[in-house]
Amino acid sequence: MPHYAHDDSESLEVRLAVELINSLRADSTRSEFLAATLPDLVRTLGGNTGGIVHQQQGRWHRDFWTGDESVSMPEALIGESLDQAKLLLAEGWCATPMLMEAHGGSSATTEAVATALILRLPIDEQDAWQRDEQRRENLQSIADLLAAALQRIDSQDQRIRRIHQLNTVLEAAAEWQTLDDDEALLKRIADTATELLNCERASIFLWDRRRKKLIGRPALGVEGGVLEVDDNVGVVGEVLRTGEAKIWNGGADDESRVNRKVDRSLEFETRSLVAVPMQGQRDTLIGVFEAINHRGEGFDAFDAVLLADLATHAAVAIASQRTRRKLTETRDRLVNDAASAAPLIGENSAIDSVRQNATKVAGTDLSVLILGENGTGKEVLARHIHFESERRSGPFIAVNCAALVESLLESELFGHEKGAFTDANATHVGKFELASGGTLFLDEVGDMSPGGQAKLLRVLEDKIVVRVGGSQSIPVDVRVVAATNQPLEDLIEQKRFREDLYFRLNVVKLTLPPLSQRGDDVLLLTNQFLHDFCYQIGRKIPTLDRGAQGALLAHHWPGNVRELRNTIERICYLCDEDVIHAADLMLSGSKLRANSKSATIGTLKDATRDFQVEHINAAIEACHGNMTDAAARLGLHRSNLYRKMRQLGVATSGEED
Repeated sequence: MPHYAHDDSESLEVRLAVELINSLRADSTRSEFLAATLPDLVRTLGGNTGGIVHQQQGRWHRDFWTGDESVSMPEALIGESLDQAKLLLAEGWCATPMLMEAHGGSSATTEAVATALILRLPIDEQDAWQRDEQRRENLQSIADLLAAALQRIDSQDQRIRRIHQLNTVLEAAAEWQTLDDDEALLKRIADTATELLNCERASIFLWDRRRKKLIGRPALGVEGGVLEVDDNVGVVGEVLRTGEAKIWNGGADDESRVNRKVDRSLEFETRSLVAVPMQGQRDTLIGVFEAINHRGEGFDAFDAVLLADLATHAAVAIASQRTRRKLTETRDRLVNDAASAAPLIGENSAIDSVRQNATKVAGTDLSVLILGENGTGKEVLARHIHFESERRSGPFIAVNCAALVESLLESELFGHEKGAFTDANATHVGKFELASGGTLFLDEVGDMSPGGQAKLLRVLEDKIVVRVGGSQSIPVDVRVVAATNQPLEDLIEQKRFREDLYFRLNVVKLTLPPLSQRGDDVLLLTNQFLHDFCYQIGRKIPTLDRGAQGALLAHHWPGNVRELRNTIERICYLCDEDVIHAADLMLSGSKLRANSKSATIGTLKDATRDFQVEHINAAIEACHGNMTDAAARLGLHRSNLYRKMRQLGVATSGEED
């Protein structure tokens, strides 16, 4: 073995510094650097066995070793060297401390690691080492250089590892945002934690402040997958109390910190754990994220930082999922309320057939054409189709085509850009865009102008709109339901309606019968309208006597359901009685007009007089002969009512002078 000289130590220091620079340039790993450096170092120092060791959980472990691996390490000497922070010699060994740090990703979690360089010296070299103080100082300098090189390599490895972990966390967080099921979300978060932290289990403990409990999910081996613990017990209780990350590794930490009661109940043994706080909105503490039983030597500060990253994204995902669930529940409730607000009421066979066919076609995206007289409920049927379809959560947009002049039709349906024409002061979104994802109801489509028909046909075929004054093609996903009270076939023959548009709209045709052909449905609708209007104004729902029911069934209802609705609305607001009589309905004038084909046609003056007579008599009958009430109902003073009756030739018995 060559003699170790002073200039040799200096040369070795230079060589080691060069190795450090080269390793940083070459991005060497720790093992590659030590394999290239440490054996030569040990030989040059005159040793035959040695290496770098560190202490973990009370035991010494070899980071890198060269020479005889069966030899026992001088643990007492190593510990004393670290305690005194200087090189020591004893029993043929040399031990010198190395200042090393374990980085957890932030300065707040950086902690010192007990690390040393040890050499087994030949017998003939031991005395020389004892006498040569310069040699010992040089060895300490070499150890410091070696520690700096390893620290630089470790930091670089940790940065690479950190970047990889952050990428993995971000990818996992993006996946979490797509999960709507609460249990699936929590399980996926826990699975991600076990993968990244190389541990057996992970659980999210959400804090129930009122009950002072931590609710842990997922909890393997627990019925229902939910574990409840007191919020002041164990390591998770420490985290909740301090708001700081905590680590426990068995054999090195206080055993009383672990809640062994849970272990016994689950027949499970906790050997190590790390737990971090979970922050919600406004930095409020919402729970604790815990990982259990590292598959290696135990958890460290780096694991705590990684788990804290997961906890941050997990808290956001949980809050986002809860918000989405609440919004979905609110949306569904509003949709259900909207669907129930306009039900397609009726038990008549004709209306029942229409309802069944509408429900069938609702499950498709086929275009529907609804036919029927004015007031039969075509928009109600269109809404029924919408709310029975998969588009029920989307918008329902109704457009009255008869009310749109051709100059405004394109702008209203397809939108326009700012400055497209004189009054276009702002961008306007058209009905097709507004209805995207839902249903567009085109009422009175038979009254659409020829130019409007051509533009509508193009959009129905291409599913694309272009705003007036714009050039961008905007795709729209719209289900079109059209309605009309006109015979479109006749309009086609008269060249007033495009045949190709007719076939595009008339994929499925539904025809609503007039109210006069629906029998007892009149009473069903009457009761529904009574309920709706009385609820709005906060009054008790009146009942219909036999006479009123008969009058409703006998009336021709030329205005269909709309006329019936208006009649009941008038009764609810103007009739204060708990029982509605036939005279309260005031249907006689309408009945006379409905039967006008069989009546004698007189002058307009005669018709006006007859109507006024009928109306006054109906008001008097409704008020049971009380002229004061009848006058008030008619909007007249009592004396003016008598004067009007005399003018019309109506008997005024009981009139006061």
